[in-house]
Amino acid sequence: MERMFLRFRTLLLAGACALTLAGCASSVQPEIQRLPERVELNGVPFFRGETYQSGPGTLASMLSQQGIAITPGLLDKPLHLPGAEAKLQQNMLTLAREYGMVVYPLDGNLSALLTQVAAGYPVMVRYTEGSAFWAEPRYAVLAGYNRHKQTVLLRAGMNRRLLMDFAKFESAWSNAGYWAVLIQGPTQVPAQVDRQRWLKAADELARAGQESAAARATKALSAN
Repeated sequence: MERMFLRFRTLLLAGACALTLAGCASSVQPEIQRLPERVELNGVPFFRGETYQSGPGTLASMLSQQGIAITPGLLDKPLHLPGAEAKLQQNMLTLAREYGMVVYPLDGNLSALLTQVAAGYPVMVRYTEGSAFWAEPRYAVLAGYNRHKQTVLLRAGMNRRLLMDFAKFESAWSNAGYWAVLIQGPTQVPAQVDRQRWLKAADELARAGQESAAARATKALSAN
C-alpha cells in the first residue's frame, strides 16, 4: 500500500513538473518558439564603459562588427560629447549613416529582435536600468538568447555577457520606448525584411551623402 502511495505521489509530481514546463513554453510568443533554441553571436565586439549611457561603446560595437576600426573614444567628438547628450540617440544614427551603414528600425516586440539575432545580426537596443526610485536609459547590444531558459544576452555597460530574463528585459525595454535598430552593411538585408522600411532607410542613407551605399542597399533588396 505504501509503495502504491509513493508511486502515485511520484506520478503527481512528474505531472506537475510537466505542466509547469508546458506553461513556461506556452508563455513564449509562437514566433519565438519557431526560432533556434539558443543563439550567441560570440564575434560581436565589446567595449567596456558606462559613460554617456554606454552609447559610444554600443555604437562602437555595432560599427566594429561591420569591420570598421573604431573605439568609443574616437566617437566622442563626432557625437559632440560632452555637450550634446540630449541628442545622443539622433547623433548616433546620423553617424552610423555617415559611415555608410543602413539604420533599420525594428518592431517593438521581442520576436522581431530575436529573429534578427537568429539570422546572425546583433541588435542595438535601449533599455531602462535602475529601480522605481532611480532609473535611466542605457544602450546595449543584444547578441544572443536562450529560448529554453527564456533569457537574452546583452553586451551592456561593464558586462560582456549580461543575462536578463525575457520578462525583465521586455519591461526595461518598454520603459525606454521599445527602441531597437539594426546597423547593417548596404548588402545585409535583414531577416523577414519590411521592404518599404528598408527602402526608407536607404533613402536616409542617400540623404546623409552616401549615395553609392544607398544604391547598393536598394539593389540588394531587389536581389533578396
